[in-house]
Amino acid sequence: LYLLLVLTYPCSAVNTPASRPVTRRSKSYGRSCVEAPSYFWQTPGHLTVLKIPTSRGAARSQLITNKVDPEHIALLVKNEWKLSYVTPLHHFRHTQLKSYSKHLAAFIAAEKQQGVAVEVGLEVGFKVTFTAVLGLAETDEDAETVFIQIQSKPVFAAAADAPKVVWRGWLTCVNGDPEYLRSLPPDFVSLPLFCTSGPESLTTLVKSWFERAFDCNFGSLALNSTTLNWLAALWTGCHSTCNIRYLKLAWSLPTQPPLDVSYTVNPQDAWELWNSIHPEESTDDKIDIKEVQSFINGLETHFFRHFKIYLSAGTLVKVSTALGSAHLDGKIKIGNGDYITTLLTLLTESALLKMPT
Repeated sequence: LYLLLVLTYPCSAVNTPASRPVTRRSKSYGRSCVEAPSYFWQTPGHLTVLKIPTSRGAARSQLITNKVDPEHIALLVKNEWKLSYVTPLHHFRHTQLKSYSKHLAAFIAAEKQQGVAVEVGLEVGFKVTFTAVLGLAETDEDAETVFIQIQSKPVFAAAADAPKVVWRGWLTCVNGDPEYLRSLPPDFVSLPLFCTSGPESLTTLVKSWFERAFDCNFGSLALNSTTLNWLAALWTGCHSTCNIRYLKLAWSLPTQPPLDVSYTVNPQDAWELWNSIHPEESTDDKIDIKEVQSFINGLETHFFRHFKIYLSAGTLVKVSTALGSAHLDGKIKIGNGDYITTLLTLLTESALLKMPT
């Protein structure tokens, strides 16, 4: 294996959440802290148990532009997105997106007028656009993705100058747990994964508006090492059909002082290791978590032979290939739209599991 080692001192320690089944009631959606309580959250729902899958299908390329508008895919790839989870939205309607655009723009303008800081400079106003991204949904239970874009125009800009995009975000659900989604009352739509790119002040305002309008709650979505292990294995398995160009992994080790280790593996060598664990010609399309663990263990063992450092004593914090990247702190980048379903399936799962009980 070709190795590139980078050691960094110091770094902050990162804790990996324990992986366990999550039990929740499907109607425990939480309340906005702004509005008076309503009867919606009191409606009883049957008990739903969400379990972390121990196996999943291998990543498969699909010509995503056959299902999704290429312009919409272009909005999702290449940017870095910060992840949050959001509880189900009450009375959200995809047919009302134009109305939502006007209401959110008015809300942001009103908040700024009242002195709320918005970190994008001097603007004469904001234009908000809600767009349905059709085709990302994989099942009948998945709601269609919604993309939100905020534009502004500086006070001193020329009349002919186009507004500047200052914030982007999108809500999605891809291969969401069918039992959980079917358990929701008909007035609720689940788009549990919220991805944002732009000033945190605007993100806060957008979340506040959603909470008031749709009786929902947001929370930060950190990933765990198990999810990163899955992505490393699934993306590496794609190398024979789509050159992943590199496999880069980063660990944080609990030494004194703490130590960051960056580990770059030749993609062909990484694929050969993976293929020795899960042969490409295998008739079983399912990948088991034990195979994923064997793959990561193989990389760690090879690293130890060279540098006498036990990566298994630390925490895997980042995985990246040409297909995408993901960080433990909840930041992701989509590098190739044709493999977007694999990534969004894992992230939807993580968002549903993270929601409060």
